[in-house]
Amino acid sequence: MSWTMTLKDDFGVIAWTRQVGNFLRLFLLLSLFSIPVPSDIVLPKNYHFSWKAGHWGHCTGEQCGSGGVQTRTVWCVHIEGWTTHHSHCRHLDKPESQRQCFKVCDWHQDLFEWEVSDWGACILVPFFSNELKLRTTECITAQHGIQRRNIHCVRTSNRTIVTTRICELFSQKPPVEQACLIPCPQDCVVSDFTSWSSCSKTCGAGLQHRTRHVLATPMYGGANCPNLTETRTCTSSVDCPVAEGEYQYSLKVGAWSDCRLPHHKDALLNGRTTVDFSTRSDENNTVTLDTVTSHHHSHHTRHHHVHEHIKHPMSWELEVGYQTRHVRCTRSDGKNVMLSLCTKDSSPLTFQACGMPKDCQTSDWSSWSTCSKTCRSNDLSPGYRLRSRIVTQIPHGSGKRCPALEEKEACNIIGDLLPKCPRYMWRATDWDECRILPLLSQQDQRLANISLLCGWGIQTRKTYCVQVPDDSAPHHRKEVSRPVNARMCEGAEPPLAVQNCSIPCQHHCMLSHWSPWSSCLHDDCKETQGKKGFRQRRREVLWESGGSLRTCPHLMEFMPCEDPSCYLWQVQQEGRCIPAKSPCGPGSTTLNVTCVSAEGEDVPNTHCVDDPPSSEEACEVACSTDCVVGFWSSWSSCSHSCATKTAEGRQSRTRTVLAIPGKEGKACPAAPALEEWRVCNDHPCMVFYWEASVWGPCTEDTSTSLNGTSLWNETSTCGVGVQSRKVSCTKMNVGPVISKRCSDSSRPETVRPCSLPCKKDCIVTPFSEWTLCPSSCLPENTTTAMQSRYRTIIQRPANGGQECPDTLYEERECELLRVCPVYRWKTHKWHSCTLVPNSIRRGLSGSGDDCGNGLETRGVSCIGENGESASMIECLRWAGPMPFQIRECHVACKDDCTLTAWSKFSECAGCGSSRTRRRSLTGRSKKKERCLNEELYPLEETETCSCEKFLSQPYGNWSACILPDPSIPGSLQGWMSHREVKECGQGLRYRAVACINQLGHLVNPMFCTDSGYIMEVCHIPCALDCKLSDWSAWSACSASCGGGLKIRSKWLREKAFNGGRPCPKLDLKNQAQVYQAVPCNRECSQYEWRTEPWSICTINTVDDLPACGEGVQSRKIRCVKKGTMSGEDGSVDDSLCDQDEMPPRAQVCHLACPNDCVMSPWGPWSYCPLQCDQGTVRNRSRQILRLPGPDNTACPEPVQSEPCVLNSTCFTYQYTVSDWSTCQLSENAICGQGSRVRLLDCVRSDGKIVDLQKCEQLALTNKWWLIESCVADCPVSCILSDWSSWTECSHTCGSKGQSVRTRRVLQEAHEEGRPCPSQLTQTKPCPIRPCYVWLLSDWSPCTVEGADCGEGLRKRNLSCIVHWGDWHESHPHPAEMELCGDILRQRLHQEMEAPCFVPCPGDCHLTEWSSWSACQLTCLEGRSFESTGRQARSRAVIIQAMENQGNCPQQVFETQPCKGGKCHNYQWKTGGWSNNKRAVWCQRSDGVNVTGGCFPQKRPTTLRHCHPPCTKPFSHCTPSGVCGCERGYTEVMTSHGFLDYCTRTPGMDNSKKADVKTNSGRLKPGPSQAGDLFSEWTLRPVGPDGRVKLWVYAVTVVGFIVILFIIALSFLVCKPPKTTKTSPPPQKPLTLAYDGDMDM
Repeated sequence: MSWTMTLKDDFGVIAWTRQVGNFLRLFLLLSLFSIPVPSDIVLPKNYHFSWKAGHWGHCTGEQCGSGGVQTRTVWCVHIEGWTTHHSHCRHLDKPESQRQCFKVCDWHQDLFEWEVSDWGACILVPFFSNELKLRTTECITAQHGIQRRNIHCVRTSNRTIVTTRICELFSQKPPVEQACLIPCPQDCVVSDFTSWSSCSKTCGAGLQHRTRHVLATPMYGGANCPNLTETRTCTSSVDCPVAEGEYQYSLKVGAWSDCRLPHHKDALLNGRTTVDFSTRSDENNTVTLDTVTSHHHSHHTRHHHVHEHIKHPMSWELEVGYQTRHVRCTRSDGKNVMLSLCTKDSSPLTFQACGMPKDCQTSDWSSWSTCSKTCRSNDLSPGYRLRSRIVTQIPHGSGKRCPALEEKEACNIIGDLLPKCPRYMWRATDWDECRILPLLSQQDQRLANISLLCGWGIQTRKTYCVQVPDDSAPHHRKEVSRPVNARMCEGAEPPLAVQNCSIPCQHHCMLSHWSPWSSCLHDDCKETQGKKGFRQRRREVLWESGGSLRTCPHLMEFMPCEDPSCYLWQVQQEGRCIPAKSPCGPGSTTLNVTCVSAEGEDVPNTHCVDDPPSSEEACEVACSTDCVVGFWSSWSSCSHSCATKTAEGRQSRTRTVLAIPGKEGKACPAAPALEEWRVCNDHPCMVFYWEASVWGPCTEDTSTSLNGTSLWNETSTCGVGVQSRKVSCTKMNVGPVISKRCSDSSRPETVRPCSLPCKKDCIVTPFSEWTLCPSSCLPENTTTAMQSRYRTIIQRPANGGQECPDTLYEERECELLRVCPVYRWKTHKWHSCTLVPNSIRRGLSGSGDDCGNGLETRGVSCIGENGESASMIECLRWAGPMPFQIRECHVACKDDCTLTAWSKFSECAGCGSSRTRRRSLTGRSKKKERCLNEELYPLEETETCSCEKFLSQPYGNWSACILPDPSIPGSLQGWMSHREVKECGQGLRYRAVACINQLGHLVNPMFCTDSGYIMEVCHIPCALDCKLSDWSAWSACSASCGGGLKIRSKWLREKAFNGGRPCPKLDLKNQAQVYQAVPCNRECSQYEWRTEPWSICTINTVDDLPACGEGVQSRKIRCVKKGTMSGEDGSVDDSLCDQDEMPPRAQVCHLACPNDCVMSPWGPWSYCPLQCDQGTVRNRSRQILRLPGPDNTACPEPVQSEPCVLNSTCFTYQYTVSDWSTCQLSENAICGQGSRVRLLDCVRSDGKIVDLQKCEQLALTNKWWLIESCVADCPVSCILSDWSSWTECSHTCGSKGQSVRTRRVLQEAHEEGRPCPSQLTQTKPCPIRPCYVWLLSDWSPCTVEGADCGEGLRKRNLSCIVHWGDWHESHPHPAEMELCGDILRQRLHQEMEAPCFVPCPGDCHLTEWSSWSACQLTCLEGRSFESTGRQARSRAVIIQAMENQGNCPQQVFETQPCKGGKCHNYQWKTGGWSNNKRAVWCQRSDGVNVTGGCFPQKRPTTLRHCHPPCTKPFSHCTPSGVCGCERGYTEVMTSHGFLDYCTRTPGMDNSKKADVKTNSGRLKPGPSQAGDLFSEWTLRPVGPDGRVKLWVYAVTVVGFIVILFIIALSFLVCKPPKTTKTSPPPQKPLTLAYDGDMDM
């Protein structure tokens, strides 16, 4: 059950809706707080002991409400103050130590709070408690003070004050007072006096004055301002004429009375006119009107105003009343005299009609707006809220002005209970795909195949601003937030919108050379089947680029063959031939038979299928008379690489006859037996290999149970899938064949496992908030307002994910906005002209005619759209300018000229013509002479016809050329479109148009053009990139032998233009230094010597002697290219082969005779040590093929040795490398990751490059890297953001308005990229709209209507003007009032009339206000004591007649706060002495001379005195304050430094010219002439001021220098010579002469 309860207690009235129960007790208990409870309760038991109780403690309890308990301590004390046992006090009188209370909880804190006022002014306090007098005279910088403030505990609901104890339950009471500092008293500071005014009279005695003004008012107890005026008498040399009167008379009027209505008929009292002719100056000689105001009328008026405020009127009516003023005649000495002395013939105006005042009335305050601060942020400033009210009654006349229509107050000052403010931060979409095209120059873009581009590129993404959710809410990386306006993220740096990326290039492999073909092998040596096999050769991958699905080219090639064998018997001869019976003849030799694999490795004999060959082989040892044949040579190279239908490969080997047989010896074999041929490379010319395609995409493997799950996490794989590819057997240069042609065991795999990529669904942000619709009503016939919203794609779908929605931008019509209501003013008929009532006129002027000037009024009402009456408030809001309700009128008198009303204007003849209207005199006026004066009474009026011709005038400069914006609403999709920002081409430039009417005034530009611009097609020249030539041909290899570099380059064709890509660095010939270097290898032995077998040894025999012994044999040699088959005729010129290695064409041969020892040819030389150590040898050996006969000589030595000599018989070898190539990229790559290569060579110690296998055979270590990664920098062009939207015009009118749009640099240019344009901001002129403003004129001079002096009015008026937005450049022109708005409302904000006073001759009066002084701060030691400064102005008193001094007003000054003040200090300034006097003045730090501000105690003296006085003859007081002598006399001082007497200076006598030492002692009697000399011609080292004279110091210094010079000279003269060792004679000491002159 809930109810509403209202309780009244000492706190006020509070309404509370709570549940019945404990909350009822809350206010009952809180009301107890108002009862004062003493802390000490003394209840006497007897005279000596009593109870004493402490303060109540805090209310404690388990729950909120009335169940709390409050305790305090109670003890028994003796009268002397010591505590005793409680039994000494009466138990019945013991106070309670526990009571029930209301426990306050946290939520009660919201019901009450401290209300703290601002600190009051700082008030001076005594330094000590017993010292009441303020020690301001001792103030140096500041004085101690105290400032207080009011603190109350109030209810938050209705701000009523309650006892402070309630708020003290929640928080400590804020301090009520605090110490403060008051600056030292600051005296009033005034300026210098102006110059004296002219004399008030041109004859006789008069007055003249001068004034000064206040610069700084007195503060903090400083001295008051001095008189601002000085007056002195002046006398003119011209005497006043005797006939001229002594006095001057002036008509002086008082202020107009308040406007009042005429009396009602039942209370009509005629006004009585009284004239006071008293001679006292303080009494007015006035015309007064005594009236009685009806009490009923005033009550009715007040009652009417109250009801008008409650119920808004439907129409307004004005009433006409009257007002009067006092008139008197005053004499120049201030006396009042008879009115007739001033008025003469005409009577003064003492009454006039007036409009009755109406006070401004307003509606009630609207409810407070919501607080501008709705959340808690780091900004500690409070929020504010507004409320407003509207005017319901326009004030009229002297009615009360309108109060402020808007109120602002702080709210949510602390803000701790508010929710945290939302935070905003930048977010970014995913990166879009990598693009390489922007890296290309214009020239390359036209030539490039975009689909093949690879390598490094750039990718972009969209940045957008979002509201960050509360920190407490769980969030994830992929959480999407609603996009908001980018302005919310201003100040934070947006994330990068551009980054580098890469597209994998075609797979690149570096392969080794092919190995030799293997023997015919089975496809699988473990399972040998059939009689068909394959010969194989291999190559290896030396380096490959990674990160691609592509693979390297095939690494194995096959040739079909027959009779394959994986394992073969290998036979090697182990020993020599051993004859069977005799030392020579048939015998046998032992063979070593082993089973080897195709790779040459030993395997168990069981692997060889065929029967092993015999381990012994028959041989024969030649006898001494047998023919000896040499060993078989090596097989020659095969004549063909493979066998065709028409040719097959063949190779041969030969042997030669080494010895001829004897008579009984074994004969030599026939010639054909010395040569053997065999078939080689008999396999067909068919090469096969496995061709593997690119790996396919990774697909889900249905055969496995691995199901990938799509989770939003950082992992890039979602399960295991499979990849497949096609593998086919391919015949070289033909195409795919059946798989049997290739070795199945070497077939590449066709399926492999892979990681499945995760599915990516499209992710979009939620829609943004709808753009705001117009908050105000719309005029009729306006287009429907639209609002839109958008969302942004932040992740594109991938791998089969959910597609993006189609709608990313939505637009809709705003909800039905109300059309602005249509109201209009309705003016009623003008009432008849209302004059001042006859009774008033008769009483004041004696005239009773109903004619003269008056006022006429008309009613104004408000009409709605349907013609129905409406509240005036509606018209004030919607109907535009309000029509006038009152105007002056005239009722013609008898003697006035009467005219007809003006006729209508005639028709206009055209643009630039004029129209007229006429009127005529009526009645007797036609005959009156003054009425016929057309200057006073014009009968015709002419005005220029309005012209609708307008002149379109271009204004200002052309805007920059603006290209068409390709952006569409779809661009809000948030995914950057793959378009290049257009920076050139055809655009438009704009120029504002000023629309001028016939009068040369600026009007709305829509009268001249539809847009307010003139537009012109313009062209922005496109940037041209630097153009280079195509690549030149490759140069020759830099190395004539071995590894080197070959180079190609580009040269400059056309330089960059208009911001195009810059050229690379140019060389001295202005050529671009762009080149490529790749490795090249010139084989050192590209050509070799090919030899044929030696011919038979030809021996020249004599007669029939056996053909043996020495002979000659020859052979053919030819130079062929390496690799030439033996059957081919590839002979080239011999000069291409190395001439040093050319084998001999002929040689001496030896054919052994019978019985001679036959040796085999020499074998190869053994190897020398690797380092060719000194002292080492190399050997070669040969075998004995036939032993000599018994009578012949023994066989020669079988071993031959020679020393190892470096670079002769012995060589060392080492690896060397060529230079690095340039960074090699893929063929279709522009930049990015690449590799650079160099070649390896084997170099002999004599510098010759040999075959690389030589270093490999020697097992040398290769420490060189032949390939390494490198990076080619990308020529990234500048990347800019899109243009922002055009801003609003900087000016709403005039010619200075501009609209701006900007863009920012997302990526600076890098390397040879196109640089950023300088234009990041574009401006466009706004249409030139006329500026209509109210111009407030200056105050007019004070004018007194109908009198010479007295109370008058200053007026100023409002006019509507039109200008071009700059007052200095354009002259404003008047315009129609309606164009500026409602002049009546504008007058509400301005004071249009101000009372003023014109002094009469002889009056004592105040000057006009001086201008405001410079803003000055109160400062302590040069630092500002306050943030707001003050400036002052003043009015001085002018006395025109000394007789009127008693009636003078007081001089006045006033101050106002100001900003931008400065700290000033003051210091005394002095002038030069003149006759012991000087000027002293105070000067401000800005150079202004002032009075006041400087400390009087520090004022320098203005007069100078000598002590003692100068009484000696011819003496006077000098500027230094001591006595001196006049010119022509010399001071003679006493020993104390005072003047003794003055004596005439020698040589100053005019009668004769004397020497400076002339004796002048006759002027003073003395004992001797010498004494006179010393007494009169004496140099005095001490001046008359008691200081040592300057020449004394000079003489001392010069003397010291002379002494040093003499000592140094004597030392040089007396120094002993070095050539003698004898000691020099002793020198006499140097003695300086001193003449004892007293002057020294």
